[in-house]
Amino acid sequence: MTPPYVKEHINNGIATIEFFHPAHNSLPGDLLSKLTQLIKEAGENDEVKVIILKSGGDRTFCAGASFKELININDAETGRVFFSGFANVINAMRKCPKFIIGRIQGKTVGGGVGLASATDYCMATKYASIKLSELNVGIGPFVVGPAVERKLGLTGMSQIAIDANSFYDAEWARQKGLFTKVFDTTEELDEAVTEFAQNLCSYNPEAMKEMKQIFWKGTENWDDLLAERAAISGRLVLSEFTKETLKRYQ
Repeated sequence: MTPPYVKEHINNGIATIEFFHPAHNSLPGDLLSKLTQLIKEAGENDEVKVIILKSGGDRTFCAGASFKELININDAETGRVFFSGFANVINAMRKCPKFIIGRIQGKTVGGGVGLASATDYCMATKYASIKLSELNVGIGPFVVGPAVERKLGLTGMSQIAIDANSFYDAEWARQKGLFTKVFDTTEELDEAVTEFAQNLCSYNPEAMKEMKQIFWKGTENWDDLLAERAAISGRLVLSEFTKETLKRYQ
């Protein structure tokens, strides 16, 4: 079995950052920290003009937070730190001066929907259905909510947050604005992502930097906002409801 990893490959101005975990690409704290670090470094690297965010494997882009870690949270501070992992990645993506292209090859759940939403331009396959499942375990998509709402609008975000049992297909996500294009195969997706990234490399980096700042205008308070949201989730995960629900996954 392939061990978990986060790795980066830079070629001709394109930094490809890829993560993988054998548990459906769920993301424990150490992988989230590594993702945050690599996104920050790529943003500061003058050789990098554009970033591609992807995951390994074929079926799932990201299953969200690591349930193994979630089950072991026993105090509010540990919970806050745990949920801050996705907050740190989203804030790193938001502040990164380079455009980030999302490559979503399969299903994405919870925190994974937050990562997809925090990209600047996101393409997917028809298998990339999305779900916000947090309410099922007694918490909610508090940390990823601002990023998801920014892409789907409040109506779309609240719909999938409340309907926590359902996957919404890739075409629904495209119509709502999360995905720009949906392809039949992963091969077609990869071809389109590569071609698009190469085109971006021919543009003025300063112009793209200025555009990104404009696109993310109004999110300057997210460092504090997402920290507050992480604290809410960290408190709720200790509730009797959530503890009892999580026992089913042990």
